[in-house]
Amino acid sequence: MTVSRSEAGSTVSSRRRGRAAFVDGQPAGNLTRDHILDNITLYWLTGTGASAARSYWEGGRAAALAAGQAPPEVELPVSFTMFPGEIFRAPRSWVEKLYPRVIYFNEAISGGHFAAWEEPQLFSEEIRAGLRPLR
Repeated sequence: MTVSRSEAGSTVSSRRRGRAAFVDGQPAGNLTRDHILDNITLYWLTGTGASAARSYWEGGRAAALAAGQAPPEVELPVSFTMFPGEIFRAPRSWVEKLYPRVIYFNEAISGGHFAAWEEPQLFSEEIRAGLRPLR
């Protein structure tokens, strides 16, 4: 992530722009301030923020790997879409090593960690494309 300064003020590189929720004080992607506030309010009022974050906590397999136990192999067919603004972008070779039955792999043109929220049309198209080989 690089930040550069120009005479007109501060600007953020295109690489950083794809990963930021806000750029120059404005929501990025197709998000609006109202969308963001609605989402935060939903988690706050229903008390579901912790359970929503649970998958991140459980997804950390560091303890199993540290104990010398590899996670079980995923035997199901897997579709994988990598969005350019994702926090971590795994190369296809890594995806195929973890998921030996990759039936669909694509690098999307936009979207980030919250792609379903940021780019709902693109996200739904990717789900359809990922499931198409199973027809």
